[in-house]
Parts: sequence; structure tokens; C-alpha cells
Amino acid sequence: MQGLGNDFIVVDDVEMTSDLVRDLCDRRFGVGADGVLRVTEGPTMEYWNADGGAAEMCGNGLRCVALYARDRGMVSGEAFLIGTPVGDRGAVIVPDAVTVELGQVSVGESVVFLDRDWVLVDVGNPHAVTWVDDLDQIDVAGVGSRMQEEFPNGVNVEFVTIDSSSRLNMRVWERGVGETLACGTGIVAAAAASIRHYGAASEVEVVVPGGTAGVSLVDGVAHLSGPAEYVFEGVWNPLGPHGG
Repeated sequence: MQGLGNDFIVVDDVEMTSDLVRDLCDRRFGVGADGVLRVTEGPTMEYWNADGGAAEMCGNGLRCVALYARDRGMVSGEAFLIGTPVGDRGAVIVPDAVTVELGQVSVGESVVFLDRDWVLVDVGNPHAVTWVDDLDQIDVAGVGSRMQEEFPNGVNVEFVTIDSSSRLNMRVWERGVGETLACGTGIVAAAAASIRHYGAASEVEVVVPGGTAGVSLVDGVAHLSGPAEYVFEGVWNPLGPHGG
């Protein structure tokens, strides 16, 4: 499945290990994905990044899980709760979009890393947001990887430009993955930080390489909207030395 080009392998109640996650996510020797989502009855979700590390939350993954759970008959109706490692999160499915609630967002003050101003944001997982003049001129991989050295548990890194009070552009370096086409919690972090520090509107569009998402923040609680789609279904049956 994919949401805004953020692609995931979605599995049912299967025992996962870091090695298996890495094998599955390998784009040359495995299936290929930004991460793995495990969905169990409830429904509940767990998420692992492509490097095999478990993550607290994944916004685009949560939207994909919502569609998956609805279509598999795990829930009734178009509005329901999904259990996550950071608590229950609401989901609403409408034609062509899934909206999820990502809880209370905590936005910090400006700090300096690597001679650049950053704002640290907690969306259930850690983010560092910075504003730039030109996204095409940023060494996302270089700065993103260097920022990991500043945080013992790693950090998701967002680079943002502001088109208007209601429209942002963003590139992201995801902890445990690298640069991706989108990051749902990163989109929320960029919006929340821009609202707090640059006066952006409480409802904004955020444009990423994988498409456009909508974010709304009311009393600090974030909602993320965007498409979620199936790509293909299959059975993992590793035959070579790189199988799980």
C-alpha cells in the first residue's frame, strides 16, 4: 500500500523481527518499502522502519491501516478507532481520502544544530523542522544523516518552504529510512511548527514529492488527510540467500 508515495508492506498478525523487516523492505532483494505495518484485530497497528527499527507512529501508515481494516471487515462503518503504540487514534474514510487523528502535537522553541535554526516537534515520534529558501538546493541526505548524530534515538528531519499562510512545501529525511516521498507525521510537524513560528493558518496544504496532504490543528490536536491506495497483494516466499 502507499499513501502519498510513502509505501508500506501490510501484514496480518505475523511475528516480525528486525531481520525480516529489513529483508522485506529491501528494494533489490526483497519486496521493497519504506516500512512494514502489522495489523491485528481491534484493529491495532505496529510499525517498523526499513532498517528494522520499531517506530512509535506513522501518519501515512495509519491512513493505509484504516483503509485496510475497513476493507478486511475489522471495523464497521467509515469512522472508527485504531490502536497504536501511542494510544487510540481516530480514522474517517471518505471517497478518495482517509483522515486520521494524530493526537496532541507539542511544538518547541527554536534551537540550533549544524549552524541552522530548527524547531523540535513531538507528534508521537520526534521531528526537527527547519525552513529554507529553496528545497532543490538542500542536501537532504547529508543534513538528514548528520542530524541523526545529534539525537541518540534518531530524529525525522523536515525541510520546509512557505508558499502562503495556507500552503507549504516539504522534503523529509525519515529516521531509519532516508529521504522519502512523504512522511505523514513529518507533514503534521511541518504544519504545526509553521503555525507556531510563522503564523500559518490552522488548516494548511502541505506539498511533498509524493503529492498533497491536508493538515488541521484545533487546540493542538492534529488531523491528517490524504489518499491511501493498494498497490498489489502477494505471498512472501523467500527462495534466495536474502530471504527472511
